Amino acid sequence: MIRTAVLSVVVFVTLTEPSFAHDSAPSSRASGVASRSGEGATLGRCLQLAEQNHPNLLAERARLARTRAQLTEAHVAPFSQFRATGGFGIAPTVRGDGVFSPNTDQSLTSHVGTAWRFDVSGVVPLWTFGKITNLWDAAEGAVHVGEQQLQATRDDIRFDVRKAYYGLLLARDALELLSDAQSQLDEAAGKLEKEVDAEEGDPVDLLKLQTYLAELQARLSEAQKYEKVASAGLRFYTGAADLTVKQVSLDVATHRLGPLGVYLTAARVHRPEVLMAHAGLQAREAQVRLAQAQLFPDFGLGMSFGASYAPEVANQINPFVSDPGNYFRYGLGLVFQWNLDFPAAHARVLQAQAQLEEMVALDRKALGGVAAEVESAHADAVDWRKRLDAFNKSEKYARKWLITVQQSIDVGTSEEKELLDPARRWAELRYSRLNATMEYNLALAKLARVTGWDAIAPRGL
Repeated sequence: MIRTAVLSVVVFVTLTEPSFAHDSAPSSRASGVASRSGEGATLGRCLQLAEQNHPNLLAERARLARTRAQLTEAHVAPFSQFRATGGFGIAPTVRGDGVFSPNTDQSLTSHVGTAWRFDVSGVVPLWTFGKITNLWDAAEGAVHVGEQQLQATRDDIRFDVRKAYYGLLLARDALELLSDAQSQLDEAAGKLEKEVDAEEGDPVDLLKLQTYLAELQARLSEAQKYEKVASAGLRFYTGAADLTVKQVSLDVATHRLGPLGVYLTAARVHRPEVLMAHAGLQAREAQVRLAQAQLFPDFGLGMSFGASYAPEVANQINPFVSDPGNYFRYGLGLVFQWNLDFPAAHARVLQAQAQLEEMVALDRKALGGVAAEVESAHADAVDWRKRLDAFNKSEKYARKWLITVQQSIDVGTSEEKELLDPARRWAELRYSRLNATMEYNLALAKLARVTGWDAIAPRGL
């Protein structure tokens, strides 16, 4: 999109200011990689802000907090099987015993008094054939899945931030070059127009210059748009409405590419999706064991305590007479509970085993898919590294070509129009090098994403 304008611009800047060919290197303003400095957020700061404020990460953290709360519930629920009941109210006056009473069975009479009751009972599990421990394992597996899902979301956001950041740097480099060239082209066009009016210049050259100048204005607008789009993306990712990115150079990432096997091993160790599949597999295995444990009874220590007091109701001291108004009792003993729904329990075991087989297949798919992604990302990084090295060499050769032609013009053995081809090639290769630098950095960022090894990606200061 910007390439055509850059090529044309540099051609005319070269023709109008040939003396720059005697410099030892391209100007820092033209190269857009070394001369700028300023205050603002670096890539590292953008990544930090995105990890703090991105909505997707906030949502994943909330889901993980919910899953951890469910794990806490799983740990305490088996030992919380106690229930308390009680109340306070009025009771009618009742006298007598199990043989004779002068009162009737009316619930309310003219003679009433207060009464209260409190009962608590429950079971402490002693042996459940693995129900409790497998429930814990399944809940812990869910937590591990949530943790890796959070990490996967974080890796996706890091890649998006880096993509927007390096796109912004490239747009700035192109925009600075185009803006500088526009000012020089305006001046050159004015001089050439005066020469044409004085019949000392070539009208065709003026038309060419004016054509490129008009196209340059369109490319400037396009570059400004992409700069704004990248800046808006970074503001959204970071959650900082007033974010200003520091004016820094577009440099090559420092990570040195290694053999493919290194990154395949890293993916098996670090890739969140792989770890998520492993955690899900462990959770499913625990659910199968839990379903199988449902076929067996639960043994526990049963405890109960109760007290009731109603002053207006005669206390029955005979232990064989029921006395709901006045009592004090407690109990402790070994109890068991056994659900005898064996057909349904067996069906639940089959369901859990089917889910386990599904997870095994997904785990195998995750390993195979990740390996393919790593190979593809590694191939991209190797390809862009080679292109970058080639563009660096080609740019140097084109630079020497340009200087050689310029020197020939200075001694009068060549005409200035012969600068067209070397200047165009130098501009094209120079822009290609900048673009390859961005693509190589993004290829490393993608390789970091597919391996889960974020240290290999550019992080900035």
